[in-house]
Amino acid sequence: MSMKVNQALHQLLDEAGISYRVVSHGPTLTSEESAAARGEELRLGGKALVIKVGEEFRLFVLSAALRFDSAAVKRHFGVNKVRFASAAELSELTGLVPGAVPPFGRPILPLELFVDSLLPQNSVIAFNAGSLTESFVLAMDDYLRIASPTVFAFAKGD
Repeated sequence: MSMKVNQALHQLLDEAGISYRVVSHGPTLTSEESAAARGEELRLGGKALVIKVGEEFRLFVLSAALRFDSAAVKRHFGVNKVRFASAAELSELTGLVPGAVPPFGRPILPLELFVDSLLPQNSVIAFNAGSLTESFVLAMDDYLRIASPTVFAFAKGD
C-alpha cells in the first residue's frame, strides 16, 4: 500500500499543478533522521501522527521540532482519552509503517486532517511520502490549499 500512497501523492500534486521537490534517501525512522537526509531544518518537517481521539482515528500534523499536546486535543474534541495508533492499527488504516505517514487525509488517507496552528508559519513543509526512503518538500501555501486541513493549536515545545 505504501507505493499506492506515494503514487497517489504524486498524482494529487501533479494534477493540481503544484511544484515539489522529491528527495530520495536511505530509510529514516525519526523526524531528526528525515530532516538530516533531506538537508532541511527539523522545524520544516511535517510530523504526521495517527491518533485515536475518543472512538475515532484522526490525522494530526505538527512541526517535527514540537511535541503533540494530548491535553489540547482532549479539550478541543471534548474527550477524556487520546492515544497513538499502534503499528498494527496504522497498517490496517493506512497500509503504512510508522514514519511513512504523509500529512494528508482524504483522498490520500481515510482520515480527517488537523494541522497545528504553528505549522503554517513555515514557508515549506517536508515529509516522508508514504515511504521511509522518499520525501517531498513543497510550499506551505500549496500544501494547505491541497490538503484542506482544520487548523488549531495542539503542539508544544520542549
